[in-house]
Amino acid sequence: MAATDRPLRIGSIVAAALSVTALPAAHAESAPEKGSIALKYLYYRDFQKNDTQYPGEPKPDGAKFDRITVKAPSVLLVVPIGSDWSVEAGATVDDVSGATPRYYSSVSGATKAPGGMSDKRNAGDVKVTRHFSRGAVAVGVATSSENDYDSSAVSLEGRYATEDNNTTFHLGAAATRDKIGSTDDPALDERRRTNEVMAGVTQVLGANDIVQVNLGYRHGAGYFNDPYKSADRRPDERNQGTLLARWNHHVVPLGSTLRSSYRFYKDSFGIAAHTVEAAWVQPFAEWWSVTPSLRYYSQGAAKFYCDPSSDPAVFPFCPGSPTFATTDQRMSAFGAVTLGIKLQLRWEDWTGDVKYERYTQKSDWKLGGSGSPGIDPLYADMVQVGVSKAF
Repeated sequence: MAATDRPLRIGSIVAAALSVTALPAAHAESAPEKGSIALKYLYYRDFQKNDTQYPGEPKPDGAKFDRITVKAPSVLLVVPIGSDWSVEAGATVDDVSGATPRYYSSVSGATKAPGGMSDKRNAGDVKVTRHFSRGAVAVGVATSSENDYDSSAVSLEGRYATEDNNTTFHLGAAATRDKIGSTDDPALDERRRTNEVMAGVTQVLGANDIVQVNLGYRHGAGYFNDPYKSADRRPDERNQGTLLARWNHHVVPLGSTLRSSYRFYKDSFGIAAHTVEAAWVQPFAEWWSVTPSLRYYSQGAAKFYCDPSSDPAVFPFCPGSPTFATTDQRMSAFGAVTLGIKLQLRWEDWTGDVKYERYTQKSDWKLGGSGSPGIDPLYADMVQVGVSKAF
């Protein structure tokens, strides 16, 4: 299985830490008054129907093709130390099994166990924060290890609020180092270095509105090939830029909150992507809330991605002898929709929640026109159950 196939990478952990995901209200900084412990369990499964007939391959039977299954328990602990310090620590174990195609969405060479794969990823991170009267500085470390992929990262982030507490500035930086191997090629021993920075501002617009804008840049150098994909050759350098805008609006008569966001992404591989997301948080009864959500994602293909050739003498490879080439479905042009719903219970110091999401990815859902041809739709189900206790 490709090292890049896992749903969560340490790089994304660092990015999430820097992105201020909860869109907090601007306020004076202080350590949390209470500690908390949270337990989560994530179940992820993606699958395809084998409908596309590729040159030289048998006629597809339309059967469902199970790909990757992930079972991931995790724990997060937050502990205040006095009034000026706090420590956050998290750990997770991803139990990954299944298979992925070696090219496009073909099932060839990607059968489930015993011919498929099974792996386990252990990951952990710690962040220490020093709180000041108008800001905070945090230092974090993270590590991740599995059979064919090891990663470690350090991060530094800071926040500063203006005197009226209506504006908060964010600045962060992180460095990640990856070691990449392959169970198919024990001699493979590659490296990748990634450095990233992110800057943002959160602004209170009134009693019921708050917005946030973040800019991010990431530079990576080293090994980007997928060792489990056929004839996969990618540039050894990748630059990535993101613009993220969020807007939360509280609807007083209903007691509800609209959470919305737009994200633009572009990289030196040639991929440009748009993500629009909205969620409606609706409290009901005394302790309950329900949150339906909708996310739309669209991306263009990488400039070295090649569509499936109709020539059996060429397929599954790219015509000619290009310096860089990939038949990885994730590098193709497509659109995707994620529908979700979350039910949450808050009772005194306890919080419990359960969330379900269905992901559907199709080539012809690409924004502004058809995506890459010859790719079967991809589906995924995600269920997350959590409980937390403040102390």
